[in-house]
Amino acid sequence: MRQLPGNARLEIIRCIALFEEPGALEQSPGWPGNGFASTCGRCPRPTATKGATRMVDTGFSSFSTTVDKTNRVLKSIEQRHGWTKERRNQSYGALRAVLHGLRDRLTVEETAHLAAQLPMLIRGVYYTGWDPSRVPVKMHRDEFLARVRREFPYEVQGGIEPLVDTVLESLRLHITDGEWREVKSMLPKDLATVLP
Repeated sequence: MRQLPGNARLEIIRCIALFEEPGALEQSPGWPGNGFASTCGRCPRPTATKGATRMVDTGFSSFSTTVDKTNRVLKSIEQRHGWTKERRNQSYGALRAVLHGLRDRLTVEETAHLAAQLPMLIRGVYYTGWDPSRVPVKMHRDEFLARVRREFPYEVQGGIEPLVDTVLESLRLHITDGEWREVKSMLPKDLATVLP
């Protein structure tokens, strides 16, 4: 398994911490303005959604937040693709297939940077089954779409590409512009056009 240098591991941990618990780092003595900042330059401060109602109360705020964010992503996929909530297994399957295809095309370091910005529960789905010693897998646009299609076990009207676009648009809401540009820059040009 490939090892990252110590400073890269520390940076990834900092990036992930920024997204774990909205408000937690602002209260710490090392929050920006007090000397702590992500040195990668791609990770913003976490923000709480004002006026949002929590859909699930797990009794632990980090878990409740990630369940809520994950449900919002799945709902966004369903709404954008014209599915009802009863098709939640399909929206989850689409999310998982697209995440795994994208993850396996990126380098280890870029995979970690992207993961740091995903809601915690989606990050777990993203990393499920990942073998960092086998990445990046060389894929162009058609190979990427075929990979997603193989992992998505449901029939999809209109082909796989509109579904991939739907999932990426829904995920895009959680990714900073700088990170999104970085992800696109790591991909072959024909595959980068798939990303919004």
